[in-house]
Amino acid sequence: MSLTPSNMLPLGTKAPDFNLVNTVDDTLVSLNQAKGVNGTLVMFICNHCPFVIHVNPQLSQLAKDYASKGINCIAISSNDVENYPQDAPHLMKQHAINNDYKFPYLYDETQEIAIAYDAACTPDFYVFNGDLELVYRGQLDHSRPGNNIELTGNDMREHLDNLLNNQPALDNQKPSMGCNIKWK
Repeated sequence: MSLTPSNMLPLGTKAPDFNLVNTVDDTLVSLNQAKGVNGTLVMFICNHCPFVIHVNPQLSQLAKDYASKGINCIAISSNDVENYPQDAPHLMKQHAINNDYKFPYLYDETQEIAIAYDAACTPDFYVFNGDLELVYRGQLDHSRPGNNIELTGNDMREHLDNLLNNQPALDNQKPSMGCNIKWK
């Protein structure tokens, strides 16, 4: 495991479009189909990363808490499954079911979408407003595997609530940290 921080994509960046397979139901999902009316949280995650495993309960809860507020979550795995078979699409489906994901879990086989988003690690988070303009990229909260800080999602929740209150993007944007994306 290589501890890697997020790349800090410039605020205001338009969300790159995609059309990827949802491993849960084998349908093609585009950004425009999955986006929320008020905002969209795009998450680059995978099955095996201990940082993602650590935050899974909060990812599931965030999606449940904000869906009724018009913010949708979308998860994407871009890892190389030849060298990391535990991240294969059929296992992504089981992972989504086991973790009660209420959002699509998409497979980026070519890694083009991770490159378009300048994703670097798992988990890597991007919050876009209703016009698909980036308003937050950074950590979920300060909790990491083994640091004994409670998992709350407070950083993410602060930015999502700020978005819902039609406020400008907040300055306190701290990079996420996790395993590097497993490039081909």
